Amino acid sequence: MDEDHGNDGFLDMGKADKSVWLMKCPVAVAKSWKNQAASSSDSQPVAKVVFSLDPLKPDEPQFTMEMVGSELERIPKSYTLNMFKDFVPMCVFSETGQGAVAMEGKVEHKFDMKPHEENIEEYGRLCRERTNKSMIKNRQIQVIDNDRGVHMRPMPGLVGLISSNPKDKKKTMPVKQSDVKRTRRDRGELEDIMFKLFERQPNWTLKQLVQETDQPAQFLKEILNELCVYNKRGTNQGTYELKPEYKKSADDTADE
Repeated sequence: MDEDHGNDGFLDMGKADKSVWLMKCPVAVAKSWKNQAASSSDSQPVAKVVFSLDPLKPDEPQFTMEMVGSELERIPKSYTLNMFKDFVPMCVFSETGQGAVAMEGKVEHKFDMKPHEENIEEYGRLCRERTNKSMIKNRQIQVIDNDRGVHMRPMPGLVGLISSNPKDKKKTMPVKQSDVKRTRRDRGELEDIMFKLFERQPNWTLKQLVQETDQPAQFLKEILNELCVYNKRGTNQGTYELKPEYKKSADDTADE
């Protein structure tokens, strides 16, 4: 497709029938790959996928991934790729800087990348370090040496909106917590905080997690749907708890 026509609504379908794999990987792995790509001008392999097949179970292939590179000392090197058999049909698209859009293929397999069991302890330690770093407050106190109050004057356009009458101040309505616009954290940072909270107690309601993390409810639901199961009945009805595969990682981390 000619790039000059990239903004005219054309879609390059030359690779529409190409099969591609979709994989969800940990944040630490994604950052490592990104750093390697940025530091090297040549296209170097970042991992090796190993396919294993048991003759007695031909319908249950096993996929593992081994990381390569010199910058991987801080993250686990061996991972298991859990393949999903049922998922919504998806396609992959690309767009150039000139606006040319192309279809790169159809998703044939979808994988969830998780550390091997022998690396759970190492991965838990890494998550704990990231959580501790995210808890550090980076706020600074600055002493203002201008005693004329210039920095405390209202900005242009706000004059007349702020009343100096004490009676008017009493009429000011308090801002509800639900009306406060919350800023999204980094996804990996929020996941680390969630693991920390579920170490403290196994069950949480959505309202409690919103208060603890100060994150938008909809954003929290996206994370919870990936990490947790929702109890619709029983003694813990209406609460979330970690999925079994994440419970083991959190328990091992808490025992250290």
